[in-house]
Amino acid sequence: MKYLYVTRHGQTAFNAEERVCGSTNIPLTETGIRQAAEMAQKAAAFGDIEKIIASPMIRAQQTAEAVSHALGLPIETDPRLREWDYGDFEGKSRLTSGFQEAKAEFGCKMPGGESVFQVVFRTYSLIEELKHCSENTILVCHGGVARVIDSYFYDMSIDRFMHFFMSNCEIKRYAMK
Repeated sequence: MKYLYVTRHGQTAFNAEERVCGSTNIPLTETGIRQAAEMAQKAAAFGDIEKIIASPMIRAQQTAEAVSHALGLPIETDPRLREWDYGDFEGKSRLTSGFQEAKAEFGCKMPGGESVFQVVFRTYSLIEELKHCSENTILVCHGGVARVIDSYFYDMSIDRFMHFFMSNCEIKRYAMK
């Protein structure tokens, strides 16, 4: 059985402050660096990861560096893993009026950003390519992208999609069929 592993980057200042962070390119906090190192050891313990692909965003690259060090593998970068561009909501509180509603409007772009369909298109295309790859791969990405990846493998109601959450440096494993 071939597996796809998915992890979210370590903590950033925006995460710690419960602020929306999509296209804002910010680094990990000290906590995030520690989380990445701990997650990298868990990734190594699986013993079967052969390839690392990361978002080009600095927080994902820093997290991928920890995985690369633990596994002794190079990092490939794929722009399709960049986080959802939340447009006008960037940097605002996650509780900002209209943010949750805008995420549920799949066919509509976030004001000044992307629609979920755009994120789905780019993310699903990468997964489809990886189905033809023989290596077990770990994707180092973001919460919004991880939500979309989960929707590829599991049927999701709008409610489940909206309430999906992946913690910083959590690892999920999916069987690639």
